[in-house]
Amino acid sequence: MDALARQQALIDGVARSLRAAAGRIECFETPMSRVLVAGGHAFKFKKAVTLPFVDCATLAARLRLCREEWRLNRRLAPGLYIDVVPVAGDPTRPVLGGTGPPLDYAVWMRAFDQGALWGERLARGRLDGAEVDRLAAVLARFHRDADCAPAASAWGSAATVTATFAATLNALAADAADDAAALGDLAVVRRWAARRRPALGALATARKAAGMVRECHGDLHCNNIVTLGDEVKAFDCIEFDAALRWIDVIDDVAFAYMDLACRRRPDLAARLLNAYLEQTGDYAALALLPHYRVHRALVRARVMLLRAHQPGLPADVREASRAEGRSYLRCARRSTRDVPTALIAMHGYSGSGKTTVARLLVEGLGAVQLRSDVERKRLQPAAARDALYAAATTCRTYARLCELARTVLAAGWTAVVDAACLMAAERARLCAVAADLGVPFFIVDVRAPPATLRARIAARRQDGRDASDADAAVLERQITSAEPLTRAERARAVVVDTGAGIDFSPAPRPQCG
Repeated sequence: MDALARQQALIDGVARSLRAAAGRIECFETPMSRVLVAGGHAFKFKKAVTLPFVDCATLAARLRLCREEWRLNRRLAPGLYIDVVPVAGDPTRPVLGGTGPPLDYAVWMRAFDQGALWGERLARGRLDGAEVDRLAAVLARFHRDADCAPAASAWGSAATVTATFAATLNALAADAADDAAALGDLAVVRRWAARRRPALGALATARKAAGMVRECHGDLHCNNIVTLGDEVKAFDCIEFDAALRWIDVIDDVAFAYMDLACRRRPDLAARLLNAYLEQTGDYAALALLPHYRVHRALVRARVMLLRAHQPGLPADVREASRAEGRSYLRCARRSTRDVPTALIAMHGYSGSGKTTVARLLVEGLGAVQLRSDVERKRLQPAAARDALYAAATTCRTYARLCELARTVLAAGWTAVVDAACLMAAERARLCAVAADLGVPFFIVDVRAPPATLRARIAARRQDGRDASDADAAVLERQITSAEPLTRAERARAVVVDTGAGIDFSPAPRPQCG
């Protein structure tokens, strides 16, 4: 009997004892692991196998990997990961946590309903924007506090980023050697990557020098994210290869961003990205996000295609995995397409609904929202309200918005500048940015009756959760001093009247795959 068969018999023995104690047991299997779930607990075993990406053949290797999984995942999901427990006793009657020479090891976790996984929630239409916002907040804090990669390390270097992408492409080409459509998708991606390679190296080098390569999660697809009550947790991070974990923070975000988009929720993908950027201010990362978005789709494609070849799978599961792998390949190819960009300036008084309309635009277009209320505070985090809305601060804020708009547009994204833009000079500065970069400039003129504006500001002030500090006095100054749109500006403006409210009914979802 080989090592895997002996381990399988051992795990079957553990399963029998768990079933006897709990009355019911579930078993989940991946190419690398086998998980037993019973009585509110889960026990995850590393399979005694050697795979292309990890060697778990020895007991020492499995112990090391179990300990790493426990250590690393407690950063983001401490309530899920309890301990590493040995399996001891007689091989025919093994005991979890028993004494004596260890026969194997398992990661001991708290179990949860599989319906809480984001993959399941998406499939059932239950994942909402508030959950996405919570994940963005979790990741922003996690990345801020994560250790930075040593400068002398290869992690996150230009050579590593380029080589990792090439290795994934080559492995997929071998996996899909008999699939003409898949090979066609890979050929398109390969040509796209070759065109971007010269700029990619410089971007990756600059990001690492800026301290943006950190010890991340590394595997943030939707089936590794779960909503439990009011909390969103990421679990099952990469423990078996440090190079896949020590990555650019935007590479980490790119996995969840890609997966949401490929699962037919590009609106939630855009919401995740914008919530993360709003909290971190890391708009420079946008230049690298297309590369990582494509690579993450390729990674997921390869995982699913490998799963389709896993021994012992039922035929329907095998075919479903193969189909999912091909779908990710098509997503990778679609993600290489150039998309039109533009600079869109919001226009309107405080309380008009500019931010709400801007968010709808962002989620519909896959654009990037630049909020004056956020950048104003980022420039003067400790300033009092009066200082925040002083003329000098406003001038600095618009200068910052113009700078960020250049960054966003140069990286290939549409920028939505969410600011009042009530003065002609403010609008002219943004128009000049668009002209310099050769992109269209539009104005979205958001309107509501004065009584509605005042009522909304009062309600917002009472709620206290909005980034805006504009109060009734700020609104009255705006109404008194605003400069109306010129005839030329009106020609490029779209008027949105929010006086009767805004319809949040979801638009039809684009079909992906």
